[in-house]
Amino acid sequence: MSETPRKRLPLRWLSLAEIVGVVAVVVAVLGYWDSHRERTQEAREKALAARERQVEVRAAALKQTFLMTGAAESSGERIRLASLRPEQVIQTQSVWFPKAIRADSLETTGNPRLEAGWIEDGLRKAKTKTGRVPVGVLTVFFEDGQTKTDRAVYWVGYSLRPRTLRGDRLELEGLSLARRGVAGDLQAAADNLWAAR
Repeated sequence: MSETPRKRLPLRWLSLAEIVGVVAVVVAVLGYWDSHRERTQEAREKALAARERQVEVRAAALKQTFLMTGAAESSGERIRLASLRPEQVIQTQSVWFPKAIRADSLETTGNPRLEAGWIEDGLRKAKTKTGRVPVGVLTVFFEDGQTKTDRAVYWVGYSLRPRTLRGDRLELEGLSLARRGVAGDLQAAADNLWAAR
């Protein structure tokens, strides 16, 4: 059996114009890839810078905030108030309860606290055994060498415990933030929250 000879494809050399065309395409692809890589790197850097600015803004805002905590003492006879941040030192406080609970305001200097005796009679008249009562607090505090103020309304948790042959005993339980940055009359803000409960 005889084999038929295979046909060889003709081999031809690329012309100079074709070589230049292929090189131009390769250069264009490399240029596109390089510019795309630069754009994505710039976008990442901008996003990182924006996140860093947001963190700085939040840190500055947090530094400006004042938040109190309250711990019950002496079996609920008082709540000892303190700033959440130790560098904020409370100087004085003016306190307003709803008028139905206590008609006049109270002030403390250097001993931030809320006492059960301040509102015990008013809460007995309200005839609610447990719940929360709003308190408007104007706090003057010292931070970073400056005297600053904070105006907020807090909720004070309470319960009236029955006693034999005497009136119910008020126990204060704790403190939680209701509203920060209250503008205007803190007495009215406390009254509004009390009426809306």
